Amino acid sequence: MPLGNEQPQLLKHRLSYQGRKFGFDVNRLRLPNGVEGDWECIRHPGGSLAVPVTTEGKLVLVRQYRFAVAGRLLEFPAGTVEADEDPATTIKREIEEETGYRAHRWQKLGEFFLAPGYSDEVIYAFLAQDLELLDNAPAQDDDEDIQTVLMTPQELEQAILAGEPVDAKSISSFFLARPFLI
Repeated sequence: MPLGNEQPQLLKHRLSYQGRKFGFDVNRLRLPNGVEGDWECIRHPGGSLAVPVTTEGKLVLVRQYRFAVAGRLLEFPAGTVEADEDPATTIKREIEEETGYRAHRWQKLGEFFLAPGYSDEVIYAFLAQDLELLDNAPAQDDDEDIQTVLMTPQELEQAILAGEPVDAKSISSFFLARPFLI
């Protein structure tokens, strides 16, 4: 999701770390406005997210344990885009792995930066409809602790407004999908 050509000038490379899914850089930069300083950035290949909707109009979400917040968040199914993978391919795989559903109709809702203050991660959001519950859903990844949850759009909105722990990418995607929900 390129924005333009206002690249900061690299003055000094300080630190890099490449993890399992993303990297982390600390660099001394000169910003386009001339300000110099040290900035940290998580380098992420991007993620794909589905807002799955059953024929009855229910949303398919997951309640997933997230170690960084030491608790379970309500989220739409999502996954990291693999190297040289189209985001649509990513989410078609992830929805099956995380929920046991396969969608036969897809519509791109949009894309957005998740946390541009410290990361270049882009989320590609899709509406997934005409769902089929699979008999033999693939097993979850070893690092996933997931429970599937069905909610009406009204129930999800109430949960968000009541302060239930819902992640930002799911809240944003829910509002992108609202015009298409029953």
